[in-house]
Amino acid sequence: MSEQRERETSATAGRDDAAVLTFVERFAAQMVDAGMQRMPARVFSCLLASDSGVLTSAELGERLQVSPAAVSGAIRYLSQVGMVSREREPGSRRDRYRVHSDQWYEALTRRDSVLTRWEDVLREGVDSLGAESAAGRRLGETLAFTEFMQQELMGMMQRWREHLEELRTQEQEGGPAPETRQENGAARR
Repeated sequence: MSEQRERETSATAGRDDAAVLTFVERFAAQMVDAGMQRMPARVFSCLLASDSGVLTSAELGERLQVSPAAVSGAIRYLSQVGMVSREREPGSRRDRYRVHSDQWYEALTRRDSVLTRWEDVLREGVDSLGAESAAGRRLGETLAFTEFMQQELMGMMQRWREHLEELRTQEQEGGPAPETRQENGAARR
């Protein structure tokens, strides 16, 4: 058995599979509430909760109790939006699907291209309606908001990358595990 497989096995030995599945379904439900389709949300959550971050279609289907077609459609969507990648299992014709620790949140923040398109259309709208009209002022305020959001999103992602690098350095040096908001006493929203 490989050293990595041994670590994964020992780390999961006392794990409650029902509790893991409950997490997968609850996190998927949150993603659905935020606008993601149900099956891609479930597949993504399942990959995220796997220690390796890599599962085959058969493993996903077994864990989620869904058909191969359902997994295939979900993977197609998740691949298109950059939340998972497909790779070939060595020596096999089977594909494996991987969620990278940083790939998925980078994909979520690439919405700045959406904001840029919104800004362009909103500018056209302000020009068409007239900046001094009530509708033009409303569109102008919406434009200012999207410009603000785009700037904040870029800054936030830069701060996140720096923070993540600190966390990884801390982990490699054997430092304490990162605290969550709940652990460090921060108020929940």
